[in-house]
Amino acid sequence: MTAELVRGQNHPLDRTRVEIRIAAGGPVVAGVTLADAQGRLPGAEAVAHPGAPRRTGVEVPRQAAAEQRIAVDLDALPEPVHRVSVLLALPTGIGTLTAFGAAAAPSVTVTDLDGTGLVGYTLTGLGAETAVVAVELYRRQGAWKVRAVGQGYADGLAAMLRDQGLPRAAELAAEIEEAVGAGHARAVPAPAPVTPAPAAAGRPDGPARAEDPAGGPAADRSAPAHPDAAHGPVASGPGPGPGTAPGVEAPAGPLAKGAAPPVPTAGAPIDYRHPERRPTPGPADLAQPPSAPPAGAAPDGPPLPVAGDAAGWSMEERLYNQVWGMFEDLARSVAAYRSACDFAEARLEQELDEALADPRHRIGTTADVARAGARDKHTALIAQARAALDRDLAQLTAESEVVEPALPTAFARWDNPVWHGRGTPQERPMALRLGDLHLPEVRDLRIPMLVRLPLERGLWIDSGPGAVGRGAPDPDRAVGRRELGSALTEGPPDEAELRRLALETAVAVAARMLASHPAGDLAVQVIDPAGTAVPALAPLLESGVLPAVPVPGAKGAATALEALIRRVDLLQMAARSRAVDALPPDLDTADQLVIVHDFPHGFDDRAVARVRYLADEGPAVGVHLLMVADRARSREYGPVLDPLWRSLLRITPVPDAHLADPWVGHAWTYEPSLAPQGSQVVRQVLDRVARARG
Repeated sequence: MTAELVRGQNHPLDRTRVEIRIAAGGPVVAGVTLADAQGRLPGAEAVAHPGAPRRTGVEVPRQAAAEQRIAVDLDALPEPVHRVSVLLALPTGIGTLTAFGAAAAPSVTVTDLDGTGLVGYTLTGLGAETAVVAVELYRRQGAWKVRAVGQGYADGLAAMLRDQGLPRAAELAAEIEEAVGAGHARAVPAPAPVTPAPAAAGRPDGPARAEDPAGGPAADRSAPAHPDAAHGPVASGPGPGPGTAPGVEAPAGPLAKGAAPPVPTAGAPIDYRHPERRPTPGPADLAQPPSAPPAGAAPDGPPLPVAGDAAGWSMEERLYNQVWGMFEDLARSVAAYRSACDFAEARLEQELDEALADPRHRIGTTADVARAGARDKHTALIAQARAALDRDLAQLTAESEVVEPALPTAFARWDNPVWHGRGTPQERPMALRLGDLHLPEVRDLRIPMLVRLPLERGLWIDSGPGAVGRGAPDPDRAVGRRELGSALTEGPPDEAELRRLALETAVAVAARMLASHPAGDLAVQVIDPAGTAVPALAPLLESGVLPAVPVPGAKGAATALEALIRRVDLLQMAARSRAVDALPPDLDTADQLVIVHDFPHGFDDRAVARVRYLADEGPAVGVHLLMVADRARSREYGPVLDPLWRSLLRITPVPDAHLADPWVGHAWTYEPSLAPQGSQVVRQVLDRVARARG
C-alpha cells in the first residue's frame, strides 16, 4: 500500500531504481536538481530539465504534460549527490493554468519500476504559486529516504532555481521555457477520452460515479490523504475536547485524523470501533468480501487486540494513534460509568422522595418496602453500569498487554526489553513517553502519556510539596512502590526526598530523549547555580554525555544563558534569511535540552528574563527547557513568573492527580517513568549514547 505523506514528513526507500509519477490538473514542466550534502548545486549541469533531460542516474520528460514520469537510479548517481529534488513549474503559453491553486492539487507518487506505489504526496494548500519543489530524495547515513517538501514560488521557475542556489538561474529558466515550447510544437496530440462503461446491473440510474483505476471510489485529490495529527494528552496544543480552561493543564488525545472509515458492503457487519482505531483500507480491501472472525474470537464478540491496529503510515504512527485511541476509549467508558452512577443516585433520591411524600406511608411496612425497592433498583443500576465498565476494561487491558511490549524505544517503559537493543536510531521519534495515566476506577490499567516531538512547550518537574497534591494514590500501595522503584520507602517523601526524586526524573527524561535521537542530534546542558545537583547528575557525567560539571554560582548561570540566547538569536536570523551556511563554525546546531535546577535560586533579574526568553523562543530553534523547581519558592518575584509557569508542562516526581481533562471532566493521575529499583538501564543507555557519539 502506498504511504501517503504530509508536508515535512519522510519515508524510507527500500530500493534504488524508482519512477516518480506526477499527476496535475494541467500541463506542468518537470525537472530534477542534484545537490550535495549541504544542498548546493555546482551549476546548470546538476539540473535535469526538458532541454537537457538526461543526467547521470536521472531522466526527465522533454515536454509539458498533465502526467509526467521521471526515472531515477540512485545507485548510478555521482558520489557527491546527496539530494535529488523534484521541481514542477507551469509553462508559459501552454495550457490555461496561471497558478497551481487554479486546479486540483498536483500529486507525486514514487513507484517501483512495475508501477507499484511506494510513497505518495498530494501538494495541497497551493495558491498563486507557479513553481514548486514537490519532493526530494535524500541520502542519510547510507540510506535513501523521500521527504514531502511542497515549497511553492509565486515568481516562477527562475525564483525557484535561484532559491536552490543555482548561479545564472534566470538564464537557465529561459532555456527551459524555450525547450518546452519547442517540444510542445512537435508533441503528439492527446488520445481521445475513453467512453465510460455502462452502469453495472442493479445500480440505480443517476449521475455516473467516478472510479479509481484500482477499483475503488476516486479519491479527493484536493485534500491531503493524511493531515497532521493533533497533539496528545498532556502535550502542547488543544486536547480532544473543545479546549482547555484557563489555568488547567489538560491531557488530550492526539489521533491522526483523516483516515476514512471503510465502507461496509452489503450484509457485512458494522464496525463500531472509533474510526481512527481502524486500519486504513485500500481499494483492494474495499473490494474483498467480509472475512471470517479470527480463530479464538466469537463471531459476535470483540476483535482480538493487535499491536498497531490503528490508522497510520508507519508502525510508530500506528502505535502512537492506538495508544491515544485507548486513552479516548478509557475516558469514554469511565465517563459512561460515572454518568450511570449519577443517574442511579438521582433516581434513588427521587423514588425515596415520592415514597415518603405521603405522611401515611412514612412509617410502617409500606415505607420499608418502598425504601427497599428503591435501593434494590439503585443497586441493580450500579451493578449493570459496573458490568459494562468491566467489559470495556477487559478489552482495553487485553489490548494494553499486546501494545505495551510492541512499543518502540521512545514510547516504552524502562523495564521493556527494547531498551537493551544495540541499535542507534536513524530518525527522531514522533513522540516521547513521560509517564503513565490512570483513573481512580481502574488503578491497574495504565495508559502511556506521550508528548509530540519536537517539544512545543518546556517541561517543569515540580520539586516542592505541591508535587504531592490532591487525589494522589496511596504511596504505601504495592503498585506505587513498583512504579517508583527506590523513590518511595515508608510514607510520603519529605521535601529533601522530593528534590532528589525530581532530579532523578529529570535525568531519566534526558536519557530517554538522548537515546531516542540520532547520535549527535541532541545535547544536554545543566544550569545549577547552587551546585547541589551534581550527585544526581552522576549518570550523565560518568558516561560523558554531560562533558563537565555545571559551573556553580550566578556567574556560571549567566554565562550558560548568554551562550544559549546567542544560539537562539543566530538560528532565528539564519532561518529568516535562509542563510544557514553563514552560521559561525563553532556554533553547535544540535538541539539542546537545558536542565535548569532549583530555579529561581541563584538567578538575578537579568537571568530570570533570559530564562523566560528561552521558554518562549527556544522551542522554535531546538532549545528545550526542563525546569526542576518549586514554584512556592518563586513567590518572592511576585506574579512576574506566573506566565512562565503556565507556559510549561508540569509533571511530578511522585504520582499526582493534577492533569485535568476538559473533554469529559476527568482528573487523570500522572505517574512518572522511572527505572525499576536496582536497575542500571539508565546508565547503560547513556553509555550507549556516548559510544554512538564516538
